[in-house]
Amino acid sequence: EVQLVESGGGLVQTGGSLRLSCAASGFTFGGYTIAWFRQAPGKEREGLSCISDNDDNTFSVDSVKGRFTISIDNNKNTVYLQMNNLKPEDTAVYYCAASGQPAYLTLVRGMGVMTDYGMDHWGKGTLVTVSS
Repeated sequence: EVQLVESGGGLVQTGGSLRLSCAASGFTFGGYTIAWFRQAPGKEREGLSCISDNDDNTFSVDSVKGRFTISIDNNKNTVYLQMNNLKPEDTAVYYCAASGQPAYLTLVRGMGVMTDYGMDHWGKGTLVTVSS
């Protein structure tokens, strides 16, 4: 059974940091792009960052560049999202997802935004709350 399990969420003060983990089972990351999304209450789901194969093959949306860093550990089948200088507007449920579409990373780089179209597997999410 394919599973993605997020962890690492919690309550943090403004300016603090968290590292989210996305652990995969039932498949290996080879050939997949792993992405992080978030959804705040009353808002649409927003794509943040994605990675394929190694730490040099990534994309992040402008709103999180310089604060959020995505990385991958293929030996552990885990993707991480290091989040620094957190703000109250970062409060959301954070999801990881996997796309087997070979052109996904190229597509989002060209568009400059991340779409959730083409995601084959989703985790259940982890809640991040940033207090002011």
